[in-house]
Amino acid sequence: MKFLFVLLLSWSLEATTLHLATSTNPARLNPILATDSSSSEIAGFLFNGLVKFDKDSKIIVEDLAEKFYFVDDKTLIFELRKNVKWHDGAAFSAKDVLFTYETLISDKISSPYSAGFRFVDSVKIVDEFTVKVHYKQAYFKALETWMMGILPEHILKDDENMMSSSFNTDPIGTGAYKLEQLEFSKNIVLAAFDEYFEGRAKIDKISFHVIADPMTRFMMLKSAQLDLGSIEPMAYERQLSQEFFDKFNIYEKISLSYTYLGFNLRLKKFQNPKVREALSLAIDRQELIDILFFKHAKVCSGPFLPGTLAFNEDVKVPTLNIQKAKVLLKEAGYDEEHPFEFEIVTSNSSPIRPYAAQILQHQLKKAGVIVTLRVMEWQAFLNMVVFPHEFDSVLLGWGLSPTPDPYLFWHKDSDKKGGFNLVGYDNPKINKMIEESQSMIDREELGVKWREMFKIITDDNPYLFLYIPNSITAVDKRVKNVTPALGGIWHNYIQWEKQ
Repeated sequence: MKFLFVLLLSWSLEATTLHLATSTNPARLNPILATDSSSSEIAGFLFNGLVKFDKDSKIIVEDLAEKFYFVDDKTLIFELRKNVKWHDGAAFSAKDVLFTYETLISDKISSPYSAGFRFVDSVKIVDEFTVKVHYKQAYFKALETWMMGILPEHILKDDENMMSSSFNTDPIGTGAYKLEQLEFSKNIVLAAFDEYFEGRAKIDKISFHVIADPMTRFMMLKSAQLDLGSIEPMAYERQLSQEFFDKFNIYEKISLSYTYLGFNLRLKKFQNPKVREALSLAIDRQELIDILFFKHAKVCSGPFLPGTLAFNEDVKVPTLNIQKAKVLLKEAGYDEEHPFEFEIVTSNSSPIRPYAAQILQHQLKKAGVIVTLRVMEWQAFLNMVVFPHEFDSVLLGWGLSPTPDPYLFWHKDSDKKGGFNLVGYDNPKINKMIEESQSMIDREELGVKWREMFKIITDDNPYLFLYIPNSITAVDKRVKNVTPALGGIWHNYIQWEKQ
């Protein structure tokens, strides 16, 4: 007995923990309800989809499915892995896939991810480990839709209200890590799942420290209390010594995200296109980047990211023109005696955005526009401002897939509770183009349609597209086997080791 105790003590001393930080408490650790960045990040360690992107975010490869193929343009077959276990030891099967689909399309939940399944006609269980998905029409994101995390049918089948289910804070997944501890505003600990189908992760635990203040996160990283963390450009350029670079490896790449100022188009004052164009011409996007990012970002010219088929390189960033902005505002009925006024609301979860809001306020003042600012805690921002659409404008960002789905952000039907069309954009021409594009399989034809949408949306100015930041990540050199790829560094995290 004493020998066993010594062995257990020895193992606990040698157990490795990867220390990370998250700026906010996760709202729901349920993949079909995880819409905030903290929830999505953590749920990604706990759940798997049927498929996933490869390390370069270009090719779709197997995940819970060991094989997949199209019988025809509308019929997709998934052959599932037979060695997958849920964190409670139960076996994964086709029942879980069907249950997840039926939950997503039910009226029991409100999730923006449900939109991805709108063209599914049926999901049928062929046998215990085979699923057949039939679509109403050919759909360009038919495969990517199934990257959605799969839920356990045996746990949730009798749950009456998933939106407030205890599962959201006590989840059971199939992922490489399982939830061990959840202390809101303090610490979230994940433990390696011994029976993970790709093999047990080599790092025993991942500890997410909930730290709202960005300066505190930065100081913890500098002092090596965190093993990995994002670094803001100003800190990277001005606040790091050679000692830090001796301890950490730096990985920098353009992010799959952009930041924007979105106008609430449901409000009369933003419905005049001259007003939106004037606001666009009154800001200097490059100055914003020079002040906040140095060389670690680029100006965003529209709704789809550079390097994708949807990016329209012919659309140029508006040139600062204060005089024209004033003329447009005057034509819309605003002048020095009756200035255009609005509020920008953002969150302190990003250390950059409150400063970006101040710069925008200063720039717009030169065109006679009066801007007030409100900076909020993340959950309050989402629940009191963003989701109920109680705002003039929001300073926010989107993380995007390499394959964009304009329906989620730009179609009128996504202007609903839980939808991502937060600003209420409704352009009949864009609605029709999005509907036409959904069934396009030819990638080049689809690219032409996307690029046309890019120009129309940008010309409409529902957002002021601002900047695409670089992702700068520091990883402690004691963490081994980190292999950067086009899709980032996390693709092989189960192989990471910490010395």
